[in-house]
Amino acid sequence: MKFTSFCLAAALSVCSGSAASQAAYPDKPIRIVIGFPPGTTGDVIARAMAPKMSEALGQQIVIENKPGAGSSIGAEAVAKAPADGYTLLLSTIANTINPSLYKLPFDFEKDLAPISLLAEAPALLVAHPSASATLRELIAAAKARPGEIQYASSGNGTVTHLYGELFNLATGAKIGHVPYKGSSQAVTDLIAGRVALLFTPASTVVPHVQAGRLKALATIGRQRLAALPEVPTFAEAGITGFESALWFGLNAPAGTPRAVIERLNREAHRALALPEVNKILVSSSIEPIPGTAENFGAFIHSDIERWARVVKAGGISNQ
Repeated sequence: MKFTSFCLAAALSVCSGSAASQAAYPDKPIRIVIGFPPGTTGDVIARAMAPKMSEALGQQIVIENKPGAGSSIGAEAVAKAPADGYTLLLSTIANTINPSLYKLPFDFEKDLAPISLLAEAPALLVAHPSASATLRELIAAAKARPGEIQYASSGNGTVTHLYGELFNLATGAKIGHVPYKGSSQAVTDLIAGRVALLFTPASTVVPHVQAGRLKALATIGRQRLAALPEVPTFAEAGITGFESALWFGLNAPAGTPRAVIERLNREAHRALALPEVNKILVSSSIEPIPGTAENFGAFIHSDIERWARVVKAGGISNQ
């Protein structure tokens, strides 16, 4: 009996110690890895939220930019980190596109646990002012002259490239692709009339649209842009598949304790709801869209499938 009692006491001690350890989370600084350079949209979101989350969690949150391979280097680093809630990933739409373009040493959906969808940055289909006046007129012209109307992108395999291929799939039209190395020269050439169209994050071209240098044909996202309320969404034009814009979320290594995931989810939502954080995001054309971990996981699964279909149908590679 004495031995049995000792074992029971020891077991209870281990359990209570484990519970105390979880309850103490976090007891050291937390790192958020971003797979893109400083100043990018994901970086803006993380740096706006981090100080407020840090206050609530009682620990410093360190932002680490780890660019490369379309953010896959950063994602891999988090996927292989200890599943203890101290290394997180600021995930993006690139992470659901990359599995179809690269042979990755990790599985984004399986190796990274969803915490929350955080925000999205709406995108636009913009045209040179001399182009067709409406989206429907553009589609008709592209069907009449397959491949003659060309769109610019920020590079092969980027989301701005895939938006063009999604457009072809969704409309039955055929617009040709002209890849650039980054978006700056693509915008310059569009304004000069060297290309007809561009799929791009809204924040990079709104001033040009407002000044009349470019024409916005449709918004990619759940709703119209506050800065361009007259521009319809693709969905309003009857074209499906463009409801999700450039999204950003928060992930942890798979196996991270459920209690930790739930705590991080709550604090992320709390930070996004603060007026000072909201102001920073909205000023950069970023819309907060928090949700549950389960909904984010389902979204990741469907987004991976969507881009796999587009990549296959378009015969796209990252070269």
